[in-house]
Amino acid sequence: MDYIYLAASLMIGLGALGTGIGFALLGGKMLEATARQPEMGAELQTKTFIMAGLLDAVPMIGVGIAMYLIFVVAG
Repeated sequence: MDYIYLAASLMIGLGALGTGIGFALLGGKMLEATARQPEMGAELQTKTFIMAGLLDAVPMIGVGIAMYLIFVVAG
């Protein structure tokens, strides 16, 4: 068995799992903060979208490295 494919699949899978957990925590905290201070809803939403973009960047880097492993190193 070639361990490069296993490593690539773990990178993609765990990156997706971590992103899902991160989005759940981020969304929950935003709802809590908006419920406590409704007048700050627009500012909180803006900051949440910025954090969501940063949160999405991490698994995309993992996917890029995994594709490199699959197509360049193993190929």
